[in-house]
Amino acid sequence: MAKEVKQIVKLQLQAGKATPAPPVGTALGPHGVNIQDFCTKFNEASKNRMGEVVPVLMTIYQDRSFDFVMKTAPASDMIKKKLNLAKGSGRPLQDKVATLTQTQITEIAQAKLPDLNTKDIEQAKKIIAGTARQMGVKVEE
Repeated sequence: MAKEVKQIVKLQLQAGKATPAPPVGTALGPHGVNIQDFCTKFNEASKNRMGEVVPVLMTIYQDRSFDFVMKTAPASDMIKKKLNLAKGSGRPLQDKVATLTQTQITEIAQAKLPDLNTKDIEQAKKIIAGTARQMGVKVEE
């Protein structure tokens, strides 16, 4: 028989750097989860992705056990890493901070495809291009 799900929690954590302090402790504490156990498992699972922000979808069961799934990095982080940017533009419609080529968009879209709500690479490229435009990054046609 399947376990009864109590809660689903979404977190974004630095790979390999989860600690019981906030935000982990404040997000998981009310659900009675062993926070140190989660931190240890997450850090072990994400140690090969150091330097990345890792979105985590955590399922907490009634018996206080849990499972978690690590997703790909946010599209904005992938774009910043690809273009060596510290951050996007403060005024994205007026000030452009970089240019993203179609090749770079395709690479990011292929990496992000498993977590997007499409299986079509062309639609995935449109999603990535839209994120880039909202960051003040010019998209090559």
